[in-house]
Amino acid sequence: MTTSPDVQTVTTTPDAVISDTLGNAERTIIVAFIAIPLLAVLMAIPVAWGGWLSWTDAILALVFYVIAAAGITVGYHRLFTHASFKANRPLRIALALAGTIALQGPVIRWVADHRKHHAFSDEEGDPHSPWKYGTGPRNVAKGLLWAHILWLFDEQQTPHQKYAPDLMRDPDLVRISKLFMPIGSLSLILPAILGGLITRSWIGALTALFWAGLVRIALIHHVTWSINSICHVWGKRPFLTRDKSGNVAWLAIFSLGESWHNLHHAEPTSARHGVLRFQLDPSARIIRWLELSGWARDVKWPRPERLAAKRVPTDAA
Repeated sequence: MTTSPDVQTVTTTPDAVISDTLGNAERTIIVAFIAIPLLAVLMAIPVAWGGWLSWTDAILALVFYVIAAAGITVGYHRLFTHASFKANRPLRIALALAGTIALQGPVIRWVADHRKHHAFSDEEGDPHSPWKYGTGPRNVAKGLLWAHILWLFDEQQTPHQKYAPDLMRDPDLVRISKLFMPIGSLSLILPAILGGLITRSWIGALTALFWAGLVRIALIHHVTWSINSICHVWGKRPFLTRDKSGNVAWLAIFSLGESWHNLHHAEPTSARHGVLRFQLDPSARIIRWLELSGWARDVKWPRPERLAAKRVPTDAA
């Protein structure tokens, strides 16, 4: 049996990655990761009004947002979860690191959760379906809260060996998953260092930490989680799926194209999610650039005949 050059083999032990159950210590960490950046967002207007927002802060926030968001969309999602393309070893590592600084969890856990979501989408067993409690305004409201954030605290986590065995055979991804906390801390440390060096001041370091660190992390969190919640309740459904995944246009730029969610559930391995006219998909553009550069190959671009076969017959969705 041969091993792909993209995946090295490593023998894992039960503690090679984060446990399949969630303990109190992890719950506390998750609360901190959610609450502190969200508090920063609530403080953003008075902080900006007070003059503590510079072009340096804005540019650093944008740069780190795009890097971390692409780490999630291109790396965690389209590469590692769905194998929409193949990447050389340096690119695999870079995308795993970029996704880690989005502070959405270790790459192996994230992938396992998302693969389970696709296996049971909007049915019993889906880790984060907004239809968990049924229909009706009250139940859907509870389900949206569950899908957006509360599912993160579920004691029983998705088993990695069952849903991500391929990633657990990759020593680099196992190592990056185990080092989630120290690598993730760079999401705050690097903006502060750069802000301080650029402005040559401690104030510049603090404001960069606030805007390019905390506020940026909160925005990425809630944009990503909105795909789980909003995009499974609202949105247009031009393609046939077995679930309630929908396209939400206003989220497309912020999510780098992930909110064209209906097509994604119709064709999960497609490297492009925005396939219809005027559907901007920045993540697909990034993959295209990587393909042209030779860093990515065997890209699974959508095929017109398959898209046509999956269109809603009336085209009225």
